[in-house]
Amino acid sequence: MNDDKFKRVKYLRALEKFAKLVIRNLKREDYDEQRFTTLVTKNLEILQKVEPVFLDQPYAKALCEFSNLTINSTDRSVLLKSANNLEKLKNAKNYKKEKHKKGGYDEY
Repeated sequence: MNDDKFKRVKYLRALEKFAKLVIRNLKREDYDEQRFTTLVTKNLEILQKVEPVFLDQPYAKALCEFSNLTINSTDRSVLLKSANNLEKLKNAKNYKKEKHKKGGYDEY
């Protein structure tokens, strides 16, 4: 049980590290497809060192899908769209509705 949790956390951290590196380089103004491809292949070792585990959370699944898409594709527009969707999913997880905020509505 504890070992599974450890493996899952390690795998998620490796996926996030890989994804952040890819997204940062996709958004650069001096984007070069050749340099990007070499960067992806070089940093693919991050993911290969870690044992893949089953992921059931939507953000974790999307992170894994994004990493697989990055490995298999070099189309910048598709990758940027996927990266933006991934960031939206991550930010949606952090959203909290303010409850009972005073002064929100005028009472008559």
